[in-house]
Amino acid sequence: MKTLVLANQKGGVGKTAVATLVAHFLAQQGRRVLAVDFDHQGNFSSVLRRSRRPYVSEITADRVMTQRVTVSGAPFLLVPADRELLMLERQREQHSPFANNFRAFLRSVDHQFDACIVDTNPNPDIRLISALASADHVLAPIQLTMEAMEGIYGLLNHDRVGVRKVKALLNPKLDLIGILPMMVEATPFQRANLVEVVNRYLPLLIRLSDDRADVAKMPRRTAIAEAQADGAVLWEVRKTAARDSWKEIARTVHKLADILSPGVPEALELKPLASA
Repeated sequence: MKTLVLANQKGGVGKTAVATLVAHFLAQQGRRVLAVDFDHQGNFSSVLRRSRRPYVSEITADRVMTQRVTVSGAPFLLVPADRELLMLERQREQHSPFANNFRAFLRSVDHQFDACIVDTNPNPDIRLISALASADHVLAPIQLTMEAMEGIYGLLNHDRVGVRKVKALLNPKLDLIGILPMMVEATPFQRANLVEVVNRYLPLLIRLSDDRADVAKMPRRTAIAEAQADGAVLWEVRKTAARDSWKEIARTVHKLADILSPGVPEALELKPLASA
């Protein structure tokens, strides 16, 4: 099982949308998927619950950190968020046990799933540290604003949850897949910002081909937001806007899915997922 953490120290950048799309894509392709929601706001949990595709575990995400627990019984399983996640940062004497418990949890389900996707809160706290300390990959969705682009340095070098520090001290296997520009619009301002990101951060971007400008990104499309709000699977929505949106993002979603589970077929036309 490979574990992917979605991380950004700023909220509202689209982490949950990416997590949802990749989880549904892998499940549709027959991969066994574990979804873990470490954000107490529970957006990832809410979207997946509304889709009625994964089974929902009785074990909540706070418990995989506070106790030695495991889960079983479904090829697509959600470990949902709980408000108790807010309390974990305050228990500083328990931070090391929390991280160890989550690592033990992942080990306990390693043979049951092909991929684990962890959506995190934007706060640099023990939830994010625990996730990064045990993950195989981390992906950072960002918006194309100057503030967000300047935050890339913090993502890499934050003195507590910076990817480089976690990799050096806690998890040598941690791989930064890259940064993923989100909600990209076809405006002169956004095009200029994307060019700047490519020029400044090309080694951190996810290349889709040898073309320098062909990098993974997610456009701002109403159909994507509507699918999230409705708990719908984007490629199953019978609207032209939804089909067009899927065609725009399919290569990016496939690239991320293939990193987690190599050999995932690339397909623009996908069959409906079965409900839980």
